[in-house]
Amino acid sequence: MSNEYDVVVIGSGPAGYVAAIRCAQLGFKTACIEKWLNKADKTVFGGTCLNVGCIPSKALLDSSHKYMDAQNHFEAHGISVGKVEVDVPAMIARKDKVVDQLTSGIKGLFTANKVDGVAGIGRVTGSNKVVVTNKDGQQQELVAKHIIIAAGSVPIDIPPTPVDHETIVDSTGALEFQEVPKRLGVIGAGVIGLELGSVWARLGAKVTVLEAMDDFLPLVDRQIAKESMKILTKQGLEIKMGSRVSGSKLAGKGAKKTVTVEYTDKDGEQTETFDKLIVAVGRRPFTDSLLDESVGVEKDERGFVKVNDQCATNIASIYAVGDVVRGPMLAHKGMEEGVMVAERLADKKTQVNYDLVPSVVYTHPEIAWIGKNEEELKAVGIETNIGVFPFVASGRALAADDADGMVKLIADAKTDRILGCHIVGASAADLLQQIVIAMEFSASAEDIGLTMFSHPALSEAVHEAALAANGHAIHIGNRKRRK
Repeated sequence: MSNEYDVVVIGSGPAGYVAAIRCAQLGFKTACIEKWLNKADKTVFGGTCLNVGCIPSKALLDSSHKYMDAQNHFEAHGISVGKVEVDVPAMIARKDKVVDQLTSGIKGLFTANKVDGVAGIGRVTGSNKVVVTNKDGQQQELVAKHIIIAAGSVPIDIPPTPVDHETIVDSTGALEFQEVPKRLGVIGAGVIGLELGSVWARLGAKVTVLEAMDDFLPLVDRQIAKESMKILTKQGLEIKMGSRVSGSKLAGKGAKKTVTVEYTDKDGEQTETFDKLIVAVGRRPFTDSLLDESVGVEKDERGFVKVNDQCATNIASIYAVGDVVRGPMLAHKGMEEGVMVAERLADKKTQVNYDLVPSVVYTHPEIAWIGKNEEELKAVGIETNIGVFPFVASGRALAADDADGMVKLIADAKTDRILGCHIVGASAADLLQQIVIAMEFSASAEDIGLTMFSHPALSEAVHEAALAANGHAIHIGNRKRRK
């Protein structure tokens, strides 16, 4: 393997592997460095997302949802299955199989596109140099015309609840439980905490979520956030807002080991005892020891690599994408940044539209949003027309016995241009994408209202919300609101 390349990418998560493949497609000689080792101590590609993030969590979310459906909802359809049991080790094994299939797929894509996969930890030692240290401590130096940093992120640890990877775990450990804990605590009511809490609540755990902030899902439109919390609470998640964790104590041994969490809420000091505790308070960029100080790449006070809108650092030959740079830590955002950098290296004019990065919480129902919410627009004095359509008025949702939630579409009162869309409901992520595309082309609510949608389909809820924004909804009393 040569040590001279046009492009060296550090990290093979979504941002890194996509950047590497696109660079190779554009004719650049490309290498991609990956440090991740699987349970067999072999290097695997895909980063956090494929190995211990997006993919395995969705595998468990889908498995646990099927279990909950069989246990609680089949009777409504006239289906009787008797006693339903769950084999947790088998569920975890299936999750691992999905992960293995997809990480092997990345390796195959590298081979097909002639990307050199390099095993080890990469460190930028010069504007055109990367030193790679493998698991045995051996080093090699790679020389590159361009370096793309895509090293990803890691879970944040908090002093009151130090992770021991047994009783107190991070998001990675929460994917490996071999039995359902009777009492499960989750610190953090963000995307990760809600998704992992949902998995184990569906399987029978009594789940308590402790969140320091007073507002539930603060980035989400307040009406949608309120409805989402109501639905999740009905499902069995006990979500305690304004609960600031101050300490923890472990007790017992082996299977009887527990952790007591100390926290403060509006009523004063409180304690809760759990069999397992998941710490899900966010993630931080993985930039420790990644950059030699002599290189001069600028970072901010939180460790993020500073970049411009095209993901260029202050060093002309070095770029950074994905979780190590500003913006939401989302796989799809990192992927598009990887493509953008690769194409700009080939003198193309690609640009990521950072105003249209969709967000999703993969609970059931899903929570998804794009653009501005009602509160943000009100704060800056923009008058809006708002259309809301509940899934309980959707024939397709009722036929599926899955009618929780609503679609909320927000349009500019003067121009009718769509400014935001917020959904809680079945398949919210897929429904939202219709509006993401529409907003990319500066569509109006009327444009959506004049578009023909299949019947019966969940997407009709999007259509009706757009109609409602202008007072034209057919299947509900018109709910146009002007703000």
